[in-house]
Amino acid sequence: MSNDVRTVAEAMYTAFNTRDHEAAHDIFTADFHSHPMDATGPDSVATRWRQMHEAFPELRVTVEDMVVEGDTAAVRTSVHGVPGQAPTMMEIFRVRDGRIAELWGLSSMSR
Repeated sequence: MSNDVRTVAEAMYTAFNTRDHEAAHDIFTADFHSHPMDATGPDSVATRWRQMHEAFPELRVTVEDMVVEGDTAAVRTSVHGVPGQAPTMMEIFRVRDGRIAELWGLSSMSR
């Protein structure tokens, strides 16, 4: 299971960095729930990714650390392309049937 979790995590960050917003439908479950965004489903992810890329055209994330245990991953990333900031994020997500089903996260990015 841990290889599946790592693979889907890497796919999520690759899709985000390459602006492949439609890949959200292959990465997240239909009933995916993001606790930080209080949003459900892959369409909500694709919409949010688009908004972020429109606001910050150079936005990308770099995985600094990933710990996988069972069906869960904890990932620390650095965020690049936000003028005047060097934010970090911490995300924890649960994978079900090879897709991300639930996500919790914190960011140091100013809004």
